[in-house]
Amino acid sequence: MLTNDERDDFTQNGYIIVRKAIAEDRIARLNDVVMHGWRHAVAPVEFETDVALPDIDQRDSLAGRDSVVRRLRNAFVRDPLFYELLTEAPIHDRLRQLLKTEHVVMPLGHHNCVMTKAPDGGSETQWHQDFRYWNFATTNLVSLWMALGKEEPNNGCLRVIPGSHHERFKASQFDSRSFFRKDAPENQVLIESAVDVRLDPGDVLFFHCLTLHSAGPNVSADPKFSAVFTFRDQLNAPTPGSRSAHCGEFVLPSGEPLESLG
Repeated sequence: MLTNDERDDFTQNGYIIVRKAIAEDRIARLNDVVMHGWRHAVAPVEFETDVALPDIDQRDSLAGRDSVVRRLRNAFVRDPLFYELLTEAPIHDRLRQLLKTEHVVMPLGHHNCVMTKAPDGGSETQWHQDFRYWNFATTNLVSLWMALGKEEPNNGCLRVIPGSHHERFKASQFDSRSFFRKDAPENQVLIESAVDVRLDPGDVLFFHCLTLHSAGPNVSADPKFSAVFTFRDQLNAPTPGSRSAHCGEFVLPSGEPLESLG
């Protein structure tokens, strides 16, 4: 279960890290599955050159990388272990506490993938809030980031801006692709407050859908793999006709009453 300090940290900062949430043998099994999918581009996948890149310089840097996988999609059905991990109490109960709901729902059209970064140049992800791309009644959504290997600045770990989920931004602070503008003076103070999310294999990051986050390129000699899934409370329905409503959802099995979790 979450401690009171962890719940307070999530409320204040928009994210928490649970260290060693997943055992080493399970991480090893997932890495085998993911490495095979990455090397052989097991569909469905997204390639580096499919990404809507923010500038021409980065596009040029990906020349010749049209066959390099950036995302393994539909991660939830790639191995039964993903189902086991997400429905077992250590993760499931934390999600219920964070979302304040008895029944956790996982939209299958958002995240539900393994983020991959190729060695020596896996591309950068610009600052953004996930909710700007989604369509739900409220912002009560939490994402789970599962480190399958070591994550640090040199291989493109996530960066987050603590407390940014409390901010109310103007449309002018984002560009035409909904990236948070690095060139906007009013954004500079927030960007300068960013912190690196350094993770070890088996660590899990929970973060709010409004928490600004980004990720640098992978300049290390090894690929980096991270599984990411998104969850909503049972009453937070997607907007009919939107992409959020299009790809289906999975309702995690019910557990013990929420009040017993504190």
